[in-house]
Amino acid sequence: MKKSFDDLEGADLIIDCIYEGGNQGGTRADPLSKLFPKCGNLGGFRKVNRADGSGKPAYVVLTTTMSELEWPDYIDEETGIFRYYGDNRKSGRRHTDTKPNGNKLLEHVFAMLNSNESLEDMPPFFVFKSTGTGRDFKFLGLAAPGNPNISPDRDLVAIWRTMEGNRFLNYESYFTILDTGTEPITQDWLKSLIDNHENNLRYAPLVWKNFIAKGRNGIQALKAPRIHQVPSKNDQMNCDREGERCIEIIYNHYKENPFGFEACATELIKNMDTNFVKFELTRPWRDGGRDAFGEYHINSESSANYPLTIEFALEAKCFSPDTGVGVKPMSRLISRIKYRQFGILVTTSYVSKQAYKEVHEDGHPILIITASDIASILRSNGITTNNIEEWLENIDQNVTRLS
Repeated sequence: MKKSFDDLEGADLIIDCIYEGGNQGGTRADPLSKLFPKCGNLGGFRKVNRADGSGKPAYVVLTTTMSELEWPDYIDEETGIFRYYGDNRKSGRRHTDTKPNGNKLLEHVFAMLNSNESLEDMPPFFVFKSTGTGRDFKFLGLAAPGNPNISPDRDLVAIWRTMEGNRFLNYESYFTILDTGTEPITQDWLKSLIDNHENNLRYAPLVWKNFIAKGRNGIQALKAPRIHQVPSKNDQMNCDREGERCIEIIYNHYKENPFGFEACATELIKNMDTNFVKFELTRPWRDGGRDAFGEYHINSESSANYPLTIEFALEAKCFSPDTGVGVKPMSRLISRIKYRQFGILVTTSYVSKQAYKEVHEDGHPILIITASDIASILRSNGITTNNIEEWLENIDQNVTRLS
């Protein structure tokens, strides 16, 4: 569903609706400033204050591209959890000394959430993602700070980043996209939040009322379970240009040394989830279809009890983008998995439809990591075209195999 730029004034907010930008160019083409009363037309944080002179926020519009390598905003549609990074992107200043005061706002709302105070002054957050087409934005939903499954000491964390040799702090925050049901968010609510805040709950969605009344325990997430189907080649290969370049560098680095890629694959899995441990690479001429072994540990981070340990076998395929992993190598991995083990297949390319179908329909315990996953893992760990060669060389220098 789309709303044209000329029809934005007075329009309601509908989940996944695209609100189109104008043709004027520059900030005049911004659709959000037309959609929201008194909203600015620049920045990721767009705070609108109440009209009563209190200086308190009426609501906040958050925008994201979800494509910044250093700041990988992310939404998990299956849980409704939304990760959003703050607005300090420069060194040489306090992380709260930003012009939009986005990080100060994050501090304020999460302090309110995790206190015993009333949440009547909590501003709602409206989340939009740039579509990449002109100034168009897609509405991702109404968000509340925090999540019932994320502890209060983890929902707002200051993290260090290094850019161009300079270090600085920024915030990593976690919100929840709320399940507003089938009814749209109305302009009546947006206007009352500004002009008649004391009575705004008359027009608010029920899910927001529950959050204001119960706090973290009142959060009802918008959960959209995936319909499991065989992903296309494009889905498995899809990533931004930076990701494509990183995959290309990995492929060129190992295309003449596929055994070297096995060590790279284990590093990728470690970076994906630190619960993967005790990797052991097999000897190249005795791998039997398994390039590495390892364990996955499940525990509560307590030192009192032993973790649950699940063994796995890994196979790595350094293939070009035009060559997919077929039935034969997939069947070989499946046949080599022992009782109570699972398998991991890592490839710089994709898995063919028939091979993927065999895994999916027969319910084989295989974790498939393709090019799009690799790009995501690299991004989340700050590995870019600027440092990936150094990362690969370090892997090569520290390879140890079973004797």
